[in-house]
Amino acid sequence: MNTSTAPGNTRRVATLFRQEQNVSRHTMSSREIADLTGSTHDNVLKTIRALVAKGVVSSNDTPYVHPQNGQVYREFLLSQRDTLVVVSGYSVELRARIIDRWQELEARADQFQIPATYAEALQAAADQAKENQSLRLVILDQEPKVAAIKRLASAGGAICISDAAKQLQMPPSKLFKWLEKNRWIFHRGGSKRWTAYQPRITSGYLVHKVTALKSDPETGADRAAFQPLVTPKGLAYLAEKNIGASL
Repeated sequence: MNTSTAPGNTRRVATLFRQEQNVSRHTMSSREIADLTGSTHDNVLKTIRALVAKGVVSSNDTPYVHPQNGQVYREFLLSQRDTLVVVSGYSVELRARIIDRWQELEARADQFQIPATYAEALQAAADQAKENQSLRLVILDQEPKVAAIKRLASAGGAICISDAAKQLQMPPSKLFKWLEKNRWIFHRGGSKRWTAYQPRITSGYLVHKVTALKSDPETGADRAAFQPLVTPKGLAYLAEKNIGASL
């Protein structure tokens, strides 16, 4: 068996491997920014989306899979420039953490060694292919969940909260509790009926089903009852947030 070095092939495989490494590493996720700065991921996402809306940073909204519960969430992958723009309003200490982290990542990239032999180059490429295959398997595993969320978002018609709980595979009582705690619904006055908060209606997450009641026996005034219904958009949002795991 011939194990001699093939310089041309070695350089070619090493170059392709290094290019793939550079592409995958030269971004920082919004989750990493949250960890480094001590902010919640939701707050970091809010900042990024506001900057995207202004055209200040690029939009790279990407799904990621939580390693513990296997659920699909959203994150942004940012270039160094966009990362520094996002944290520009943070304190000097927090910005320093981000800068130090970027320097650490760049130092790691600079430490890449070109394989000395064709065999080493093939091994490096094989290792990278194995890692890529693992990522593909994760993506394939999550495709049904992502598709389910998309189906919920595109479905027609709003449904009652109890039916929404069934779709989310959680007890209705827990969903009602979560919606009340997170200011989706409330009891108006002394009424036992639920009412949707207006911002949730404006956002398209909830709608009101209006039911005509008998006129007031004393005044003769017309009366109506409001029942909050969850829209497909609202259902998709709740599914993506995986609220059942937080209860």
